[in-house]
Amino acid sequence: MSGHDSKYFSTTKKGEIPELKEELNSQYKDSQDPNPLIRALAVRTMGCIRVDKITEYLCDPLQRCLKDDDPYVRKTASICVAKLYDINAELVEDRGFLDTLKDLISDNNPMVVANAVAALAEIQENSHMPIFEITSHTLSKLLTALNECTEWGQVFILDALSRYKAADAREAENIVERVTPRLQHANCAVVLSAVKMILQQMELITSTDVVRNLCKKMSPPLVTLLSAEPEIQYVALRNISLIVQRRPTILAHEIKVFFCKYNDPIYVKMEKLEIMIKLASDRNIDQVLLEFKEYATEVDVDFVRKAVRAIGRCAIKLERAAEHCISVLLELIKIKVNYVVQEAIIVIKDIFRRYPNTYESIISTLCESLDTLDEPEAKASMIWIIGEYAERIDNADELLESFLETFPEEPALVQLQLLTAIVKLFLKKPTEGPQQMIQTVLNHATVETDNPDLRDRAYIYWRLLSSDPEAAKDVVLAEKPVISDDSNQLDPSLLDELLANIATLSSVFHKPPDAFVSHAKSTVSRPDDEDYPDGAESGYSESPAQMSDSVPAPTSSSGVSQASTREPAPTPAAPVPDLLGDLIGMDNALVPTDHPTTGSGPPLPVVLPSSTGQGLQISAQLIRHDGQIFYIQQKYLWSCTCRTLQVPQLPPGSTARTLLPMVAFQNLSPGPPSSLLQVAVKNNQQPVCYFTDKILLNVFFSEDGRMERANFLETWKSLPDSNEIAKDLPGAVVHNMDATIERLAATNAARGIPFLIELTTVLGTPGVKCAIKTPNPEMAPLFFEAMESLLK
Repeated sequence: MSGHDSKYFSTTKKGEIPELKEELNSQYKDSQDPNPLIRALAVRTMGCIRVDKITEYLCDPLQRCLKDDDPYVRKTASICVAKLYDINAELVEDRGFLDTLKDLISDNNPMVVANAVAALAEIQENSHMPIFEITSHTLSKLLTALNECTEWGQVFILDALSRYKAADAREAENIVERVTPRLQHANCAVVLSAVKMILQQMELITSTDVVRNLCKKMSPPLVTLLSAEPEIQYVALRNISLIVQRRPTILAHEIKVFFCKYNDPIYVKMEKLEIMIKLASDRNIDQVLLEFKEYATEVDVDFVRKAVRAIGRCAIKLERAAEHCISVLLELIKIKVNYVVQEAIIVIKDIFRRYPNTYESIISTLCESLDTLDEPEAKASMIWIIGEYAERIDNADELLESFLETFPEEPALVQLQLLTAIVKLFLKKPTEGPQQMIQTVLNHATVETDNPDLRDRAYIYWRLLSSDPEAAKDVVLAEKPVISDDSNQLDPSLLDELLANIATLSSVFHKPPDAFVSHAKSTVSRPDDEDYPDGAESGYSESPAQMSDSVPAPTSSSGVSQASTREPAPTPAAPVPDLLGDLIGMDNALVPTDHPTTGSGPPLPVVLPSSTGQGLQISAQLIRHDGQIFYIQQKYLWSCTCRTLQVPQLPPGSTARTLLPMVAFQNLSPGPPSSLLQVAVKNNQQPVCYFTDKILLNVFFSEDGRMERANFLETWKSLPDSNEIAKDLPGAVVHNMDATIERLAATNAARGIPFLIELTTVLGTPGVKCAIKTPNPEMAPLFFEAMESLLK
């Protein structure tokens, strides 16, 4: 190694590992090796060392390799830029790597171009500023490289091109013409990326002949994807489902390729059914229904249900085919298979909603299957049909009464539907039978139920019927909105976003990328690694609940934690989510560990014994120091790792210290004053522990409480006599009057509330009579407790 190289790595920064420095020296030397393969491997290795402290060592060799004579080195270095950007984005921008990457798009080697595009695309995803924008100048270079690079290079370039918006229809046609040959590629990813790119450009093409030809060209490659293994078929079907929602003509003549095979996995069959519903039309509905009817006789119950529902959805979608669909459903009902019958009734209810007063002649056939209904949705559907067409069913009251016998045991869905159906029956046929039924169902729904929805609906019906029956008719028998076709259920804006992400997980999940991928980096400041032995990371979380009184309540807490155990330390668990959250406005600002209040002192009172805390014992006390309130704690526990404050991990037998400041006088609630502080303690090893701690009011007294004599007398006179309260403090002793006055002057007010004190005592003798006047006399009991503590 040359002298310059040795000097470059001659010093070791704090936190660096000597072996890592030697490795970097070796890789730095290899980055200048005569063999291009060695140079590429060296820069690739350095890029894989994801340590922020060594990124500056990577800059010089990376800069050289980006301009290397060998294309293999350049393509490797371009990917390394994206890795470096992920570690230190500012460094990449400052050293000009982004500009160098953009220059590589004009490289004469197609693989270098593809890798540069891939790196820029990844950087763009992690950046909030525009980094990579394709212009008309770079467009031709990318299209030229597309024909010569490898299959994955083609995917990167096609994905980048799909984000380019052509200037006009002519340019869009030219782009599509040069991309169309990629549809014949053997790699499924290349095919889907090409389809995505073509679909984006087709939005700008105005010629119907060109669009028709493109649809014909895209059909065969999509059909070919369905001959692959089931996993690829599923991915292809999920993407095709999006494509046919936007361009159904692409596969309108290929519906037979979506017919289910006997050996197809269930997830493939389900997707094929969805696509068949989308492609169903008046021209092919006969063969589609024939397929659905065949599927309804298979052994897979879920698939059969889906097939029966598909028949109903086709009836709703195609008005001309509705009668044929109902005929198929009636044939399936005659099979007397329980789950088929129930699913048919559910979809027929929707058909009645879609085509009112058209197919009600089949109701009698449906009523024959009442005894077989045991599923809530099927029962609710049948009850809706009876109530909606009660005037056409002679024995509607008898049918509903059979359901009413088991009303208390029925699910909420059935109860709600039965309540409405009986009200409809009463409004349409107000005879003796319905009157008794409606009284029974209203009594059940208002007195014997715990469901608030059912009870509220019953009360509304009851008041409507008792006050204005005509208004009840207008409400209950109102015209219902027509059910529409839901085969293309995706919102247009969401569909646009999903189509822009074809061939990604987004198009498989049918969710936008932001719903399951986050590019945001969490930046957590923490001391150097040596401050955390073995990489331990721990903290202490404590959130007191708000006190239900007018005493100034602290709104965040802190604790000095100490741990000891008698059991082996368990393996540290994963970080615990903040389930408690910020109960009353915590401000978890750390106080320096050298704060004087964290030093040793008298033993603190135990507020949570180990028997209650499952090995966790907490001793705590509220104090005031330099005008700020702190909650000092000592913790003894079996073993735990706390996750909010930066304290060492607490293995068995060890101690830890933390301190949180209290934020007082926030989120106060009305009510009688109390001196109890409610605290919740959470860590990742035990359940949440709750305890209360006694608070003395003098902790909240300010240090600037001295009042001049004239001001004192004026304030005393201004307060009403009812605000004067006196109490004997038998445990208090005054030995020196001047010292006592100075002490009280330094602790005289809480949140600007004055306490005017008059003490009567014999020096050196136990017992003090304390009289006070204050604008807040309800706080007098807490004040007297504080005075006893101050005068002891």
